[in-house]
Amino acid sequence: MSGAGTFYVTTPIYYVNDKPHIGHAYTTLACDVLARFKRQDGFDVKFLTGTDEHGQKVEKSAEAAGMEPKALADMNSANFRELARILGCSNDDFIRTTEPRHTQACQALWNTLVERGEIYLGHYEGWYSVRDEAFYAEDELITLPGGKKQAPTGAPVEWVKEPSYFFKLSAWQDRLLAWYDANPDCVAPASRRNEVMSFVKGGLQDLSVSRTSFKWGIPVPGDEAHVMYVWLDALTNYITALGYPDTQGDFARYWPSALHMVGKDIVRFHAVYWPALLMAAGLEPPRRVFAHGWWTNEGQKISKSVGNVIDPLTLIETYGLDQVRFFMLREVPFGNDGDYSHRAMVGRMNSELANDYGNLVQRVLSMIGKNCAGAVPQAGEASDDDRVMLGAAHGLLERLRESLDKQLFHEALEAIWLVVRAANGYVDHQAPWTLKKTDPARMNSVLWVLAETIRSLALATLPFMPSASGRILDQLAIPEEERTYAAFGPAYALKPGTALPVPQGVFPRFVEEAAP
Repeated sequence: MSGAGTFYVTTPIYYVNDKPHIGHAYTTLACDVLARFKRQDGFDVKFLTGTDEHGQKVEKSAEAAGMEPKALADMNSANFRELARILGCSNDDFIRTTEPRHTQACQALWNTLVERGEIYLGHYEGWYSVRDEAFYAEDELITLPGGKKQAPTGAPVEWVKEPSYFFKLSAWQDRLLAWYDANPDCVAPASRRNEVMSFVKGGLQDLSVSRTSFKWGIPVPGDEAHVMYVWLDALTNYITALGYPDTQGDFARYWPSALHMVGKDIVRFHAVYWPALLMAAGLEPPRRVFAHGWWTNEGQKISKSVGNVIDPLTLIETYGLDQVRFFMLREVPFGNDGDYSHRAMVGRMNSELANDYGNLVQRVLSMIGKNCAGAVPQAGEASDDDRVMLGAAHGLLERLRESLDKQLFHEALEAIWLVVRAANGYVDHQAPWTLKKTDPARMNSVLWVLAETIRSLALATLPFMPSASGRILDQLAIPEEERTYAAFGPAYALKPGTALPVPQGVFPRFVEEAAP
């Protein structure tokens, strides 16, 4: 439903030990589409992204590069900020975990947990992966030939023994399970919810939340030999950006209406540790955690060693921003793993954007320019075919709300494309080029129905392809104030006689460059 509700959407904060890749772009784009959609639908939206800058992995990466950790963080954080800009993202804030506001929030949360008896000092002894910034139990490890052990992710592990503060996670098993039961949509998709519940039902160990073996982190209040374990630090970013520890203002306004969008590899941290930490501090858990899948490249797992990492900036330079935004959310059911290929990208661009949508817009607006003196034509009495076409176009918004509230981007785009295909069928069936000679008044009606359908399609695609959809609305002379979803439907239908500019193509075909 539309509404005057609040909507808080977050990407994970991205780790600064490396450059942005397609996975980062994917999550950020998905959040941007939701933020744009909800704003157009009348919601009070806050959209957050940012960078995760502490931990042993950053410290080691900086050392290897001959840099200070803060200098490495500054350089790589700037790359992620630039990625969001180039992707055309509408984020309201960009948080860095090295900011003073974040140190304040983390230390306040820590003090609250201590006051409530949820943190105690002990020592940690066990297997730790620097690459994953995660501890692993013996039964989670893979034993390689020769007896060497590695994490289930394939990362190397080392045995560590050091003093550590612990969060009493083991005490939260029943309360977490009760929360999942009371909020069946709090973890999605269903496969990830089942995975999380199975993990919690298997029994929880207390969580090490501090380290003494490195210094690049937020100091533990009152015991500066310890820095906070990177995940307690990182997860807190979502409430730092709302002004925590001040629980008035933005915090009261947007929390807990949060949707945390994450990759499937970090769902445990967001759907087990984070809700438990919040509840232990007397705060509500987020409304929903959605874990999406990973991308492969032409069927191959993406890895730096193979050299097939996909740079999103190169994709945008090659194919265009709106085309990349469309492809990434159209190609794969959101939540599943997906494969990027040049052939698939060009196929979507040429068949769906250029042939289906772009051709519909171009030929309809060209016919209006040529046959209706370049102005919105006058519609006569609607036929049954007209009513069906307009009903499908005006009914799109409800379909989009239903799909996007479940983060089913591919379903939303398929609903839009059903209308695109129906409109192309309607053009062919009505044949306005024939009506021009036999029934000019009916031709005007058909072209009005098509132009109004295109208005609905442009509004529907605006969150996905802001630039291209905006250009289509420009060609229909739609004022800025009528580009929200309050204007969806017959009440704001096109006014006959409105002068239209000369139509311009919006989605060019992608033509392969000939080999030299």
